[in-house]
Amino acid sequence: MANIALGGYDLFVVLVYMVGVVVMGTYFSKYVDDSSDYFLAGRMLPWWAIGMSLVSTDISSLDFISVAGQGYKFGIVVANFDWIGCLPPVILAAFIFAPYYWRAGIYTIPEYLGRRYNQWVRLLHAVLWGLFLVINLAIMFWATGLMFNELIPIPDSFLGGSVKAIFGSLPWHWGPNWQIMFWILLIGVGTAIYTMSGGLSAVVMTDVVQLVIMFVGCGAVIIAGLIELGGIDGFVSTINNLGPEYANHFDLLLPADSTTPYPWTGILFGLAFVLAPAYWLGNQVIIQRTLGANSEWDAKAGTLWCGFLHALIPLCITLPGLIGLALYHGQIDNPDRIYPYLLKGLLPKGMMGLVFAAFLAAMMSTVSAILNSAATIWTKDIWQAYIAKNASDKQLLTLGLVLTFLFVIFGMAFAPVVKKFQSIYQAIQNFLTFIQGPSLALLLLGMFWERTTGWGGLAGLVGGLLLSVFMFLGQRFTLGTEIQLFTQEDPFLFIAWWSFVGSCVITVVVSLLTPRHTDAQLAGLTYDLSLDAPAVQATIARRAEL
Repeated sequence: MANIALGGYDLFVVLVYMVGVVVMGTYFSKYVDDSSDYFLAGRMLPWWAIGMSLVSTDISSLDFISVAGQGYKFGIVVANFDWIGCLPPVILAAFIFAPYYWRAGIYTIPEYLGRRYNQWVRLLHAVLWGLFLVINLAIMFWATGLMFNELIPIPDSFLGGSVKAIFGSLPWHWGPNWQIMFWILLIGVGTAIYTMSGGLSAVVMTDVVQLVIMFVGCGAVIIAGLIELGGIDGFVSTINNLGPEYANHFDLLLPADSTTPYPWTGILFGLAFVLAPAYWLGNQVIIQRTLGANSEWDAKAGTLWCGFLHALIPLCITLPGLIGLALYHGQIDNPDRIYPYLLKGLLPKGMMGLVFAAFLAAMMSTVSAILNSAATIWTKDIWQAYIAKNASDKQLLTLGLVLTFLFVIFGMAFAPVVKKFQSIYQAIQNFLTFIQGPSLALLLLGMFWERTTGWGGLAGLVGGLLLSVFMFLGQRFTLGTEIQLFTQEDPFLFIAWWSFVGSCVITVVVSLLTPRHTDAQLAGLTYDLSLDAPAVQATIARRAEL
């Protein structure tokens, strides 16, 4: 195995890390006695663990691969997704949404929407998010397998050629990508073991350790890169001297007529007004940590702690892409390969294992979080709500474990589909675009406008979803002459904005045409001062028991 990029010590560090995380995660299995323990950690999570878990969950192997690749291609403008796209909505979540959700005693976002609108909204929203989370798993697995294959390519003769014989003979896209699929299988099984064993407690507590490893590993890459370039001045001057096509690589805001996916208009309307709030206020993977908080104060403090730590993230995932551009301009054919290329070119044997462990930490934390959240939605919002309403707690716990296992199988099986997209980052953003705009419209109107009705919410959700799909498929269509909807390479930010606007308009119009809910039906479901009233809290408690 002479071609392996990682040395013997590196492989030892990676192996110890993987075994340690699995052992630590399975340790928390002794705290799982019922479905509440598995899905919400028994509502006993402290604020510091919530904040660190939120960051660790948000930053995945996808970000190491794709955001670094986008930084290489488009520059520091990508950092907006972690600054503008995080800090304002996190503050809003900390003081309004997180405590509201926690006091409502819900398990999922679809559960809240079902109470606020109707059960059709709950079902559709649950199915959409349930499918997205499973698709997201496939993307995470592919990004991780790609990274492993770059650093630890498996020779044809490995184990006497048996690995190639088994995996290479698989049908569809699996056989031609047998090396990547081998690593996907190995990592998927390891992550599934500790997620299934300890539930949300295992996910959050392993996230704490993994975030520390991520920061240390990312710091090593950045320091090594800047030293190689002669410091910050050498880094900046090298990129500025590459040519006029890189003149905007240090601009946080690009012109409105930019053909990149990130003009300032898209950043403002699509990211700041839609995708970022929808992600931090209505994403089940994110919200589930605050729902498991020990108290309302822990939910608030944990969210704010996340915002502080998250301000450092662009240094970890965007800056390496720019460093890679300065060091290896013109040497790679796919920007998504720049991070593994950096590791092989910059770090000495021994240090690479630590940084690779950081990459693994990012992947395992996000995958475990997605598994837990997907199992929660499919168990609580689909199985218990519509199929087996009288299921016992033990049956729900068992179903959650079974679904977690099945989602791992599905994610691994469909991972090669990601190859059909120009970049991994664009793949995840396009999938998100379909549902983020309509979801945010329903959350905001449902919480802050009492006149919103169940039929209005359903019409807005369906209409916004169809509008997203139409704009995605019809980015360029012909009506006598060719008409271009958008000028950007990938207009997902604008699709998100217009789907949000369209969903709001449809929801408002249909709500005004249909009978409104009574005050008793809305008790505890809209954000007003009466939420603290004992009668409202009693109503919320009764609904939580249904």
